[in-house]
Amino acid sequence: MIGVLCLETSFTKIPGHIRNPATFGFPVTYKVVEGATPERVVTQADPRLLDPFIEAAQELEGRGVVAITGACGFLVLFQQRLAGAVGVPLYASSLIQLPMVHRMLRPEQKVGLLVAKKPALTRRHLEAIGGEDVPVCVAGMEEQPEFREVMLEGRRDELDVARLEREVLGQVDRLARENPDLGALVIECTDLVPFARAIQSRLGLPVFDIVTLTEMVHRSLTRTSFPSY
Repeated sequence: MIGVLCLETSFTKIPGHIRNPATFGFPVTYKVVEGATPERVVTQADPRLLDPFIEAAQELEGRGVVAITGACGFLVLFQQRLAGAVGVPLYASSLIQLPMVHRMLRPEQKVGLLVAKKPALTRRHLEAIGGEDVPVCVAGMEEQPEFREVMLEGRRDELDVARLEREVLGQVDRLARENPDLGALVIECTDLVPFARAIQSRLGLPVFDIVTLTEMVHRSLTRTSFPSY
């Protein structure tokens, strides 16, 4: 069972979202961290949330999870402290994949990042996972109305999925158009993972996110025997 540290949000989590259990073919359990709003985690990078997240991670460990992840990529700032607070593997953000993805590409290629809020992504976030020297290009969703109203501002719970998909693909198209040297994409924002297949169809490139990472970690912890010959 994988444990997930969650922000305090109430909008509908569609299949493909890490907070929808149907996304995975194995058990997941969730812990919402009280007070961890998108404003405090994404925009403010509030350090006062570290202790509540540590307590939540330790609670998940006490429930018997084999690994712990997070439902917001901006938790990468807490990666080292959170991982040091528990005895099971902890990967707070999909961004932890960034250095690995970069090594898969030609040296002149960039890794694209699709993030919730571009101005909030700082060098500190990349330094937290050793990715400060990776050539990246970034697209943010902060100016897209559906994403801003539902995910960032929490004005309503009902999500217009088709509208959000159009916003996501519009940003991805712009990123690819402005960066012909784009070699792969990492989706920081867990809310955008349900559109990963559509993104990959659009780009024709590898797309990484918190679900691909969770599936890899889970498989590494639940190995099965191969047939004997």
